[in-house]
Amino acid sequence: MPLYAIVCKDKPGALETRLAVRPKHLEYLAQSANLKIAGALLDDAGNPIGSILVVEADDKSVAQAQADNDPYTAAGIFESVEINPWRLAVGSI
Repeated sequence: MPLYAIVCKDKPGALETRLAVRPKHLEYLAQSANLKIAGALLDDAGNPIGSILVVEADDKSVAQAQADNDPYTAAGIFESVEINPWRLAVGSI
């Protein structure tokens, strides 16, 4: 099944909202059957400034739904969301 990378960048000033919504976001991800890996993008100080997720999906619309239904999306945290097909070259998931 194809893999898709979802790269989300936070809006400036979204850190406080991100931290408040994080428990719902993590619960949502834990219930996702197609999620392979996920984690925060960090700035040089170690603060989260976005997210990267890799999902296994039949097509891009399923990956888009994963992003659209994320509590972070509902809270308006993301400035941008980019979804692209992704291929693992080194390592394992």
